[in-house]
Amino acid sequence: MKKYEGLFILNLNGKEEGVKDALDKISTDITAVGGKIETVQKMEKKAFSRIADKRHSAGFYANVIFDATPAAIAQLHKKFSLNEDVFRVLFTIAPAPKAAK
Repeated sequence: MKKYEGLFILNLNGKEEGVKDALDKISTDITAVGGKIETVQKMEKKAFSRIADKRHSAGFYANVIFDATPAAIAQLHKKFSLNEDVFRVLFTIAPAPKAAK
């Protein structure tokens, strides 16, 4: 298992109170494919610098750090592409923690 960092942009137009529910569903989806959640960091709503679609001018950002297998990442990409609440998702390998001096 590797440690991954998932950056999620949530599409919750008019449903600002639904951020917690969307993050709970994302956490459930990650654990369903065998992942183990370490931290979930909810960030604020940010406007996009470039707007490709006038319906999506801003989104809620969230950062999730979790352990999973590389095969699980492929499954998560497919699952989140079908989720209407997830506008964009980016998975990267989390950097190793720096040792304290």
